[in-house]
Order: sequence, then structure tokens, then C-alpha cells
Amino acid sequence: MINRNTRTGMNRKTMAAAGLLLLASLQIPTGAQPPKFYPDDPITREPSTRDASGARYREINLMYDLAKNLFAVNRKPVPVRAGNINSIDEVPDSDWFTNRIFARPVSIEELLRGPDTLSGPAPGKLTVTRAKESGVTPGFTLKDSSGRTWFVQFDAPGQSEAASGAVVVATRLFHALGYFQTENYIAILDPSLLEVDPKAKMDTPSGKVRPMTPDDIRKVLQRADRRPDGTYRMIASLAVPGRVIGGFKYAGSRMDDPNDIVPHEHRRELRALKVFGAWINLVDMKALNTLDTVISENGRGVVRHYLQDVGSTFGTGALAPREWDEGYEFLYEKDKMMKRMVSVGFYLQPWQRIPYEEYESVGRFEGDRFQPEDWKPRVPTAAMLQARADDNFWAARRVMAFSDDMLRAVVKTGQYSDTAAEKHLAEVLIKRRNKIGQAYLPAVNPLVDFRLDASGRLTFENAAVNAGFSREPQGGYEARWYRFDNSDGSSAPVGSPVSSSGRSIQAPADLLAEKGAFVKVEVAAADSPEASWKVPVQVFFQKLPQGWKLVGLQRLPDRKP
Repeated sequence: MINRNTRTGMNRKTMAAAGLLLLASLQIPTGAQPPKFYPDDPITREPSTRDASGARYREINLMYDLAKNLFAVNRKPVPVRAGNINSIDEVPDSDWFTNRIFARPVSIEELLRGPDTLSGPAPGKLTVTRAKESGVTPGFTLKDSSGRTWFVQFDAPGQSEAASGAVVVATRLFHALGYFQTENYIAILDPSLLEVDPKAKMDTPSGKVRPMTPDDIRKVLQRADRRPDGTYRMIASLAVPGRVIGGFKYAGSRMDDPNDIVPHEHRRELRALKVFGAWINLVDMKALNTLDTVISENGRGVVRHYLQDVGSTFGTGALAPREWDEGYEFLYEKDKMMKRMVSVGFYLQPWQRIPYEEYESVGRFEGDRFQPEDWKPRVPTAAMLQARADDNFWAARRVMAFSDDMLRAVVKTGQYSDTAAEKHLAEVLIKRRNKIGQAYLPAVNPLVDFRLDASGRLTFENAAVNAGFSREPQGGYEARWYRFDNSDGSSAPVGSPVSSSGRSIQAPADLLAEKGAFVKVEVAAADSPEASWKVPVQVFFQKLPQGWKLVGLQRLPDRKP
């Protein structure tokens, strides 16, 4: 849960010094325990109160990052509770994440708009200012007639609409899920409108830098998919605001960002990529596909974190359809490699028997054999390996919030000319969405939406049952009530456990009288086909003049790092 460090945005040293001064001024013994809940709980925004203007650009070495994640990351860690959740087990808005779908209604119109504020590059001349410096897809940087900077990439020959369609659809999905995304537009390029900026430079294989020429542009376009009329379909990405300082890693934190105090492997929105990535098959999950920028906010420099380059998804890569094993195996799995070697190729995995329905614009993407728990990106990240069942549950509820109509509508933004491919992509997303809900909603005690009314009647919902993936427990639910002391975190049981066949349980009368009192209740299934439902959800309420306020929820017990 977010601690006072995160809540104030202070770094560790500053927090320690401030804490000692406060204790001294109040003459409180240094051994005094802070309260569990504060008046502003549950917080809805993770504050960034320290100036991060000093953050500087850092290069992330692709091969080092890949090797570290393949060989140095513990594949079987002991996961601890996410460190950036609030007191009711939710992720507050931050410079990493903004709650959208599931947290509030999202219309189809909002979903289709995504992060976009324009309609694409302005019409007229396009000036190439720089060659593309990374990645395998053909492209370059240009300025449109309005002076805006765009990073453009093209579909590969024989892969018409594949990469560009995937980028646009995936961008809208990830934006709705809550991540910062770049503005991406499908546009048609007429080569006759291109010109080269006299200041444009290009690196040569020998390491020398020379002026860029029209011939360099022609060579780039020779590697792109050319339409019958001589034009090219491209994905145009608008330059993001702020000063670029490189990307973020999926473990540790930025030492030059005083607001970055939760290790990245313990940020729930990064752990949740295990579920979100499985849904759309985001196999290319690496630090080089992220972006940090320093922006000005309330007179301070703040680092904003983008999950960018989400186009290597669904069934296609930048240049070709997905490899057969992508989504099923890491790049390096010693045991499987040895078994295949010893058996001379006769050791077969399930992915080798999948009958894909392939489309040029979608690639190899299916939902019938898909098993969310077994999905793997090319390279594991520390964040996804640290994901606990409560992180997966949180993510699955957001995936399930996308209706069939929403998914069919968002797939249309890929502007696929093959209607069969468009229909297939939407159907697979729906199937994989349902598989994710089925796998992760019943995997923990799925009780949600707790409310305590003035009469002391506790009501709640069951997310797994409501979604149709489980049946109501035959023995109903059992609640254990406690008087909770917020000053020291102690609990005193009140009365005997109370059972109910439905989702409504009455609190003991003597718990309800005291103004400002805190109440704790543990709710579990009395008899359930799911063993995990017997682990109680701990719920905390505070009595305020306007009624009982939900101030705390914990779905799984803490584990120490």
C-alpha cells in the first residue's frame, strides 16, 4: 500500500528528516506508531511534489537489458503486495497511470478517440528532418506544413496494413486501460510531397555523419509496402510534450527523479502488463519501448512515463507475422531447448499444434487455445514476474470492462480493407478477454463493492459470479466483525461470526454507535468450490457524520520483501 513517502512525494532522506523534526516539535516518542488510515484515505492521486527538473537523458542498452531480464531476473520470486496502491486496493492516478475504463464509464466515442487531439499530419509539404535511428521498421522523422514533428513508420512489403493497424488499435486499448500513449494516426503518404531539410543528417555504417539526400528517402521507401497508386500507408506518431530523458526499466527506480520512490517491479500498473500483454499478445515488452519525458506541472519539473511502441502485438510483428512460439516461450528456456535437442525435434509443445487462421493484416492470433496463465513475452520483466493474484484480479476486471461492441468498434480504427480479418481480430479479442476473466476473477476471493449503511447492513458483490465464471458458494458468506483501533492497528473481535446465504450481512449493534469509530470486517465464502474464496477479504469502515466511509480493503495478506 502507498506509504507516507509516496503520499507526500518526498524522497527517503527528506522524509526521514521531516519525520524527526515533526516528532520533536510534537514531543511524541520516536517509537510511536503512525495511524493506519489518514483523513484523506483513500487517496485518488499519487502526488509528485518534488521538482524533477534535474532528471537527465539516460541510454538503455538493449542487449544488456535483454540479457539481464533473460538470465539475471529470478523467475520464481516471492511476490509482495504492490507498493503504489491506495488503502482500498486501487491504483491512484499518477504520472504513470490514469484511471479510465472500469473506474468510470468510457463511451465508445472516447475509446475511439484515445489519446488523439488532431486528425493527423497537416496537409501539404512534408519535410524530412532525420533518419530513423532505432528499430527495424522503415521510417524517418518529418515536420508537416504546420511545423509539428512526426515520427513515421511504414508497413513492410507483403504486410499491408499489419503494423500500422496494430499500432492504432493497441494504442486505443492501452489508453483506455490507463497508460500514457503517444498520438498515433494512420495516414497516406504521397512521395511527391516529401522534401529533405538541408540540415538533415544521417549516420553511415562507418560512423561518419553526412547530409541526408533524396536518395536516402527512396531507399527507405523501397523497404516499405507500396500501394497500387504509388502512395504509402504510414503510422504517424506525434512528438510528445516535454524533454525526452530516455525510457524506464521494469525494475528499480530513477535515481534522478525524487518522486520515483516505488520500485517499478512493485508498481501494480506495470505488474498488470502480465494480463494486459497476454490479452493482446504484447510480446515485445522491453525498456526500449518506453519513454520518459520531463514536463512542467505547477511550477515544477515532473517525469511522465509513456508505454509506447505497443504495435508489436496481436499476430504480427514489424516486418512479418509472429513467430510460432511467441506468446508461449521466452527467448531462452534451457529445459525446453535441451529436450528438443535430445529428441531431435520430436519434443513438441502445444503451440506447435495450433491451427491458426492467418490474415496478412493480422497475422497469427487466436483465442481458442489461449491460456492466460501460460502466456509469455519474448523476455520476462521483473514487474510481471512479481504479479500476485490480487494484481491479476485488478487487471482482469479492467479487461472485462470492454464490451463486445467496444472491441468491434476499436478494431475498425485499424482501417483494415479485409473485412474478414477485421472480424477475426475482434472475435479473438473477445475470446481472450473472456479467458482472462475466467482465469483471474475466481483465483482470489472476488468480493467487491463493499458498502455499510446507516443501519449497519453490509452489502457487497461477487465479481466472478456476476461475470458468469463461477457459481454462488452453496454455504453463503461468513463475516467476522472487529472494533479497529486506528492509532495502533489492533483489532478486537465483536460477537460471533455471522453467516448469510446472500450478499448482505448485519453488523453487531454495539459496533455502530461511536462517532469516528473504525470497524473491520473479514468476509469469506463459507463453502465454495474455489479454495481461494476461503481467504477473507479484510474491509475497513470509518463512521463519519454523513455515514460509513470505506477506508480500507486488503484482498491478500502482505509478504515482506
